[in-house]
Amino acid sequence: MPTLTPTPTDAAMKTALSSFCTGVAVITAREPDGRPAGMAVQSFSSVSLDPPLICFCPAHTSSTWPRIRAAGRFAVNVLAADQLELSRQFAVTGGDKFAGVRWRPGAGGAPLLDGALATVECELADVLDGGDHAIALGRVTSLATHRETEPLLYFRRAYGRLPRSSSSMSASMASARSRSEA
Repeated sequence: MPTLTPTPTDAAMKTALSSFCTGVAVITAREPDGRPAGMAVQSFSSVSLDPPLICFCPAHTSSTWPRIRAAGRFAVNVLAADQLELSRQFAVTGGDKFAGVRWRPGAGGAPLLDGALATVECELADVLDGGDHAIALGRVTSLATHRETEPLLYFRRAYGRLPRSSSSMSASMASARSRSEA
């Protein structure tokens, strides 16, 4: 029998919501002085195709979010399963998160991380209140898919990966795509 929590505690929220598997992305931007800024997030999602919008939800306590917000332009770098250490590097507070990281500037100037599965460049469209987080909406200005491999996943407070090979994943995705197009 499931445990019901009438008034959710922080611990109950974390336990229940950790049952939802997410991908991992790094949000990057260039500050006005040219320095790169970046943070790892799990709260990234597509919002709309018309207009093309995405969102992510930075914590109000983040020291990186104000720098990304001030830049007004950012990139979402969707991480691959082999980029676990990169995720950890961008998840820490302080320090030079870009130390040893290979990247190139995107069309809008935001760092595009080498090896990412995909990159989505955006202009900050709006910021909404989301309790102890902000809800950042980005208008997509450019995007690209860079490689076909498994994504980096986060589930029940741990990193993970899909238990199948990239070739079978590609085949099942292609099969699902053809069914949805029918």
